Amino acid sequence: MERRKSREVKIGNVKIGNGNPVAIQSMTFSKTSDKDATLAQIKKLENAGCDIVRFSVPDEECAKKIPYFKENTDLPLVADIHFNYKLALAAADFGIDKIRINPGNIGSDENIKAVADKCRSRNIPIRIGVNGGSLEKHLLEKYGSPCAEALAESAMYHVKLLEKFDFDNIVVSIKSSDVECAVKANRIFAQMTDYPIHLGVTEAGTERMGLIKSSIGLGSLLCDGIGDTMRVSLSDDVVKEVEAAKDILSALSLRKGVKVVSCPTCSRCNIDVFGTAKRIENELKNKEWDITVAVMGCAVNGPGEARQADVGVAGGDGKALLFRKGEIIGSIPADRIYETLISEAEKIHNEKTRKG
Repeated sequence: MERRKSREVKIGNVKIGNGNPVAIQSMTFSKTSDKDATLAQIKKLENAGCDIVRFSVPDEECAKKIPYFKENTDLPLVADIHFNYKLALAAADFGIDKIRINPGNIGSDENIKAVADKCRSRNIPIRIGVNGGSLEKHLLEKYGSPCAEALAESAMYHVKLLEKFDFDNIVVSIKSSDVECAVKANRIFAQMTDYPIHLGVTEAGTERMGLIKSSIGLGSLLCDGIGDTMRVSLSDDVVKEVEAAKDILSALSLRKGVKVVSCPTCSRCNIDVFGTAKRIENELKNKEWDITVAVMGCAVNGPGEARQADVGVAGGDGKALLFRKGEIIGSIPADRIYETLISEAEKIHNEKTRKG
């Protein structure tokens, strides 16, 4: 898909915008002052495949923990700061890779200038975070509610505050718990500027609804080519946020990963589609293999419907047809389906790797 042209921003060792891969971000929820608990969450996210990690910096004691985190992870780290501009300055001095702040809520122009000057001198980008719960009074009065137009205007208002002090190393996020509003606001803003955009549906909820809302909202924008970083916000284990983000990107072919295609089954089904598909998905979920594996319940439509799959099976009477790209290449016993598909998937990955 054609992606929106955005300027490049470097966050630690990760580049976003300008056609770089969409980066996955998450956030720790431990008390940042508890450096060991927070580092454990950072490492957990790193092992899950997260690209960028954010954590709250509500006081100077938390800012002082930044060097410890930097020493123990290669992931870019983002300090989440509200209201107190001095904490932004401290985070910069302690080596943070990016600062998330609302320029409009840290006080006077003098405060904004101090943060802009400090970040410019250290080449630290600033992520402007806008959401419906923190909309400026003048915009609420103008629009009457935190609508999409108001959110987009708010984001541009904050951008102008930083540009006023010759700062343009900027990433912007516009979030709402209302999926339609979040999508519309980002579409409006994407037409206004070329700054990189961080995607998210805020306060999306628990795993079930959070996944649904995030998939709709983030998926819609990514299909438009909008989005340079993303977070799937869940009231659940942070690793699930990363796994969901990877799955969304993989489903849109924006990130390498094994896609498992499986049918919903019907009375013609002669194999355990549900169990087999789940086992394969779980076994291969962390493999960055650009392949598709299909598990189809019967031979009536299986090879045809899943002809785009690199490898797949279609259930038969006590056996299954094995096919590649819709072409049947043999049959296998029903109790060997899982092992065969895993083996074939690895073979295909190795073949593609050799071909470059």
